[in-house]
Amino acid sequence: MSARDIDGVDWSGVEDALDAQGHAVIGGLLTAEQCRSMAALYALPAPFRSRVVMERHGFGRGEYKYFDYPLPGLVEGLRESVYPRLAPIANRWNEVMGVDTRYPPQHAEFIARCHAAGQSRATPLLLQYGAGDYNCLHQDLYGEEVFPLQLVVLLSEPGRDFTGGEFVMTEQRPRMQSRPMVLALRHQGDAAVIAVQHRPVQGTRGSYRVNLRHGVSRVRSGQRHTLGIIFHDAA
Repeated sequence: MSARDIDGVDWSGVEDALDAQGHAVIGGLLTAEQCRSMAALYALPAPFRSRVVMERHGFGRGEYKYFDYPLPGLVEGLRESVYPRLAPIANRWNEVMGVDTRYPPQHAEFIARCHAAGQSRATPLLLQYGAGDYNCLHQDLYGEEVFPLQLVVLLSEPGRDFTGGEFVMTEQRPRMQSRPMVLALRHQGDAAVIAVQHRPVQGTRGSYRVNLRHGVSRVRSGQRHTLGIIFHDAA
């Protein structure tokens, strides 16, 4: 996938939604055929570096596999074409929150920085859920180098391939209880850009940061596949 393939996305709208909610939904980012082809990879031994069974680690129920380098073309293409659209948002957020870190305009430059810091393992992943499976609220942090936004793509069709399994987020503001959010991923190929850990919020006395987590509610029936595009690598 190249930058030209995502030119039709309303990136200004994505930025506005991220500023307001810490997440933004993109309808139909991938085609049904792209989704089916990507989900079918899960049954293969390659191109993955590891498999994680969530229940063994207290992460929930279900499992996922991390891709290995070289990444499949579609996965690499999403990383390379979406990152430049998000880097300016990430830089503006850090400036507002008083964080010194700034991100280069191209993903290859940022990955080089990750590798120099000892984070050289690929982090894009495929997740597979069956009936009764769920993903506990979490943050995808794999080392000191963290890109503050990530992309999630629903590869299965709600109501046909599975029921339940809503993508959820929580936001924790200072001295307030957590706010739950259910993201409207209604169709196969829909995607969400989400905050990995923090986002800035404008208050009456200036900006402050809030903490976010994400997860998946219990799948009631069928099988659900998701593609996760994390822009930093793991130690």
